Amino acid sequence: MTCQVCGLRLPDPRKVGQRLAQTARLMVGVPDYDTYVAHRAANHPDQPVMTKEEFFRNSQERRYGGGSTGGVFRCC
Repeated sequence: MTCQVCGLRLPDPRKVGQRLAQTARLMVGVPDYDTYVAHRAANHPDQPVMTKEEFFRNSQERRYGGGSTGGVFRCC
């Protein structure tokens, strides 16, 4: 898309919206599953990828404790 006033090439509004949504989710501590899948495919193609449910559960356990963390709170 190009600005009609100055001719500057503008980013795709859908991509801007997707990036803003991803940023907002990360700001409140909700990791992005699509980014995880892309990372696994690019960096660990020989290893299995968690389902969306497994990814969410794992993310919650890592953030709030439980599971293998022994119930200890940790934010990172």
